[in-house]
Amino acid sequence: MLTATAFATPQPGLIKSEFIFETAPFPQCHASTIAETKGGLVAAWFGGTRERNPDVGIWLSRCVGEKWTPPVEVSNGIISPTNRFPCWNPVLYQYQPVGAGPLLLFYKVGPNPSTWWGMLMTSTDDGKTWSKPRRLPDGIFGPIKNKPVQFGNGDLLCPSSTEGTNGWQVHFERTSDFGRTWTSTPPVNDGKEISAIQPAILFCPGRGLLALGRTKQGKIFEIWSSDGETWGKMTLTSLPNPNSGIDAVTLKDERQILVYNHNAVPKGRSPLNVAISRDCKTWQAALVLEDEPGSEFSYPAVIQTSDGLVHVTYTWKRRRIKHVVIDPEKLALRPIVNGIWPK
Repeated sequence: MLTATAFATPQPGLIKSEFIFETAPFPQCHASTIAETKGGLVAAWFGGTRERNPDVGIWLSRCVGEKWTPPVEVSNGIISPTNRFPCWNPVLYQYQPVGAGPLLLFYKVGPNPSTWWGMLMTSTDDGKTWSKPRRLPDGIFGPIKNKPVQFGNGDLLCPSSTEGTNGWQVHFERTSDFGRTWTSTPPVNDGKEISAIQPAILFCPGRGLLALGRTKQGKIFEIWSSDGETWGKMTLTSLPNPNSGIDAVTLKDERQILVYNHNAVPKGRSPLNVAISRDCKTWQAALVLEDEPGSEFSYPAVIQTSDGLVHVTYTWKRRRIKHVVIDPEKLALRPIVNGIWPK
């Protein structure tokens, strides 16, 4: 049975919080992802003994009615009877409109982030069954943590990054045929002035595309593009980042919603916060999803479903995956001034 969290202080717009599972056949889990299909919500994450362990695989659950199905392992890093690598960072994406293409499941396999490779599976029955895993072309990793965005012509633009010898660098990959063939931009930062990975892409009306993401510099980065091919100079926002993943999505009313740890302390993965912007520049405080110093609430994934509600999944102390439902019309917003979360 799933446990709903009773919030100590009710927050407008926060309407549901639950664990996707109570017990699981793995001690640790991390890096969740969520998508809406015609059959309902689907969530995935990696789970195993602990991050980087070879037994870490990709696990998945479907929300049927009001209940999440028990977690099942849908892929692992077994290469041969004697060779197995950990799996990392699954990313689900359902082509829009629903039914226009398959449900995609991207993930990575390899001993570490500097040497891993991209993998892709597809489902045509809302995540019940999956195709055989397929390795992406060399140098293509797929969306590295956060979901792609889809253009009007059906192209997917995938936010990606590398952690190799040139430092942490962001790039963007595009596919027009459901992940069969790809193009890629060069890195959009030098990996030195700003060490950045794991971008999230937003559509900003009248301004183009905005990517935000994780850095080693203590703040969230931003970078702009008119077409997803050519990008401007990466700069730092005023919002703090403790070297931990974020996610964001453009809402149907053209506002932007951002989920992140509002904390600049390295490894300070609490609190977990939700902010809103109307102009892709100024952010307002909306919610605090978790706040327990010394604990980890991290790696959020966020989508807006067809009913207008916002769904967030995230790592809860590396032991469970939390699912939260938000009504964006009911949020009480307060200014974030100079990167300081209002009391």
